[in-house]
Amino acid sequence: MTSTPANDPLDFLNNAPSMHEEGQAHLIQKLLYEIIRVKELITYYDSIPNGAGQLGSSILNELVTEAYNSLVNYDTILMKKYYELLLNCD
Repeated sequence: MTSTPANDPLDFLNNAPSMHEEGQAHLIQKLLYEIIRVKELITYYDSIPNGAGQLGSSILNELVTEAYNSLVNYDTILMKKYYELLLNCD
């Protein structure tokens, strides 16, 4: 006989809210966090002497602008795309 442990570490899978309930709000929150984080990276790239970080800064600026536009237009497909892109910026 197999019994279910009292503190099942995978219990969150069964009790997790569905994507339709909280998914979009959660995605917006995560994307906003990544936008803020990448904006801090942009200031770092801008501070590199002799303009050595200008290429990185301009690429990150473009990603942040497009991510923000996806939020403004409430395009969840683009929000997911830019969240994944911003998540991998460093």
